[in-house]
Amino acid sequence: MSNATRLLIVGPPGAGKGTQATMLAERYGVPAISTGDIFRANITGGTPLGLQVQEIINAGELVPDELTDTIVADRIAQDDATPGFLLDGYPRNVSQVQALDAELAKSGASLDAVVLLEADTDEVVARLLKRAEEQGRADDTEEVIRHRQTVYTEQTAPLIELFEERGILVRVDGLGGIDEVAERISAALTAKIGR
Repeated sequence: MSNATRLLIVGPPGAGKGTQATMLAERYGVPAISTGDIFRANITGGTPLGLQVQEIINAGELVPDELTDTIVADRIAQDDATPGFLLDGYPRNVSQVQALDAELAKSGASLDAVVLLEADTDEVVARLLKRAEEQGRADDTEEVIRHRQTVYTEQTAPLIELFEERGILVRVDGLGGIDEVAERISAALTAKIGR
């Protein structure tokens, strides 16, 4: 598993993580694992998990750690994640980092790099409002979006310091064209992990 590439992409909601995650996953030949996508698929399917998650999301809150930890551990254990993975939306806090560390340690692995997409709050709020209108996302009101930004700052921002201490954080300006941001990420990762 030493040749595997295990990445995480973080940043405020609306910073373009999903788009960049797909491109990065293709570049490294690994699955992009988005907890948001997993949750949305369950919501659309009307599963018990989906109904539980819908209620939490409608309140602008985050899904509890224990539930998310279990879903991610199961997902990264699947065969297509053997060459590595790119996580998007997880871990969101220190407790989830510890759960991920413990899961990866079972196979003697750890994260290779964490890409931090940095973006201005007002810019991402505008992006998300536009996306909500285009995709008909009822949960993306300005009030809920701004609440998510606050929750992100309070709960997720401490991870940035943790990953910086580990020497695996790569800061990238998340504003600009999709290809422009992708080039920045590519250059930063090549400099950090040599691939």
